[in-house]
Amino acid sequence: MKIKVCGLKYPDNIKAVADLAPDYVGFIYYGRSPRFVDDIAADTLANVPASIYKTAVFVDEDRQTISKLITQYGFDAIQLHGNESADFANSFKGKVQVIKAFGLNEDFDFSRLNAYTNKVDYFLFDTKTDIYGGSGKTFNWDVLEKYKLNVPFFLSGGLSLDNLEQVAKITHPQFYGVDLNSRFETTPGLKDIEKLKQAFSLIKQHTTHEIRS
Repeated sequence: MKIKVCGLKYPDNIKAVADLAPDYVGFIYYGRSPRFVDDIAADTLANVPASIYKTAVFVDEDRQTISKLITQYGFDAIQLHGNESADFANSFKGKVQVIKAFGLNEDFDFSRLNAYTNKVDYFLFDTKTDIYGGSGKTFNWDVLEKYKLNVPFFLSGGLSLDNLEQVAKITHPQFYGVDLNSRFETTPGLKDIEKLKQAFSLIKQHTTHEIRS
């Protein structure tokens, strides 16, 4: 199971998270988010080890701005968290990894995802709210049983030390990784390193158990 820590903002905290060796780290380029990174220094991201996928998160941003930031900061992946079309997502595929996020609830129509097959690398399933991520709320994970495509997905939305044991029991064949954000913070954008250490240990224990069994 891959680990993505999203919503990083502060240089010293970014380094501390990177030292834990997650698979992905996320930086939010959405002005209405309390985790908006704004004009983070390029060398802050340059110091993130190459083994970690640096991911820029956008909400209905224009193509030119996204391309500029990919080049400026050397992002390895982008996460599209708004109403971006499949063709828009596909225009970046092959240049960077493309993650397309969707907010889920009990009534989510999974047929909406069909158009994105072969045009994104991953989906990210978050809790459907009036805001774009970072709500700290979970959704009913049973709805994942309705997902039948072959595109791997990240699970997001209210993941915490209180529910990661349950998350680890999800057996969906396309379950690729977890996205850790607001429940692992002291303030928006500032991650609690001790909580993350506990989460990493729990996830790695489960992954090792899976491999052995």
